Amino acid sequence: MTDQEMRNLIELFETGPVAFLTGAGISTDSGIPDYRGAGTPPRTPMNIHEFLGDPQFRKRFWAGASVNARTHTKVEPNSGHHAIARLEELGLSTGVMTQNVDDLHNRAGSRVVVELHGNGNRVTCTNCGTKYNRAEVIASFNELNPGYVESQKNVNINPDQDAAVTQYERVGVPSCEVCGGVLRPDIVYFGETVPLPVVDAAKDLVEKSSALIVAGSSLAVNTGIRLVSRAENLGLPIAVINRGPTAIDARSGIRIEAGTSETLTALLNAVS
Repeated sequence: MTDQEMRNLIELFETGPVAFLTGAGISTDSGIPDYRGAGTPPRTPMNIHEFLGDPQFRKRFWAGASVNARTHTKVEPNSGHHAIARLEELGLSTGVMTQNVDDLHNRAGSRVVVELHGNGNRVTCTNCGTKYNRAEVIASFNELNPGYVESQKNVNINPDQDAAVTQYERVGVPSCEVCGGVLRPDIVYFGETVPLPVVDAAKDLVEKSSALIVAGSSLAVNTGIRLVSRAENLGLPIAVINRGPTAIDARSGIRIEAGTSETLTALLNAVS
């Protein structure tokens, strides 16, 4: 990042607090793989109809989640997450809208977090609505399938708290302890839409801000593009910090080709 690029970012704060929109790229320095970064293999994410309609997909999901949990027990917020939380604390940011489901913004101390695609650490019974946390369900999976997680060696860890598991066809899947119903993570699957209250909260955050900074997202998903369009319609300046191309490179006023951790940390130091 050049000195001029940093000055351009600093100027965004001169007329008021800014909003942040983050994607998978902000969490790569925490050890979570990116979706579309350089060298990332193509993936076909599970959709909601597969998850709810076919027990084999639920077996695949909870097996992958349990193996991932073994590997990612020490995933922590990185300096990019902490920088955004500190900017909010200083009154320089209205909050953050994130496409991630990893809960790292909350854990970093951000108070205004709009989770556009949900939170993978929360689990709900689709029948009676009983709430669980992800660790509880994974502990139940491990009790039902002793030795399975240990049998999965050298598997690839995927985004969204998943892993490329094998031989999961006969595993047992945890069910609701209250009614025996199907458990699902509180995330927006492919085939679902972002809940209207979440959309409204994100729009409200943009409208309260003097600028929008996109950090670590290629903006390949419509959710992010709609918020960028909302900012444009309001006449807000837009900055993009990302490694690799994005869908709005020709539209953003400030485009910084760099990692989010070092850039946001430098920005925090400069404005505070």
